Amino acid sequence: MSPTDTVSSFLRAVGARDVESALRTVDPNVRVNFYGLGVSGTGVATLRPVLADTARAFPDLLLTVRRLMGLGSSVIAELTIEGTQADTYAGAINQEKHLDLNEAWRFEVDDGRIKAIDAYWCQQQLYRRLGVKRFDQIAIV
Repeated sequence: MSPTDTVSSFLRAVGARDVESALRTVDPNVRVNFYGLGVSGTGVATLRPVLADTARAFPDLLLTVRRLMGLGSSVIAELTIEGTQADTYAGAINQEKHLDLNEAWRFEVDDGRIKAIDAYWCQQQLYRRLGVKRFDQIAIV
């Protein structure tokens, strides 16, 4: 399986909200950086909550891969994540807002397993889409 095929499998599983299938494509010691969420670390235990929170918060999740570029063992994915918030996400309480967020994820793949994920997006755009009005106190009560 090529690095691009591995990443495609991962993203299809994430889009289907199938966290366990997505994690089967990942090395147990994966290096993870979700910069907008402030999540960095190593291992599936770091990645699982991010994927599970997204699947839980957006039951109508639609992940659209706009572009997938393989560069040897590196793969870059330009994608859009859409859905209607149904639970707390990224510290923002549920206001049933629709999210559409352009993102770029960089993957490192070796021996058919994802070894690293770096995910980038505009955090201000995320908060605007979720209806957050105060950035010093994300959860609006």
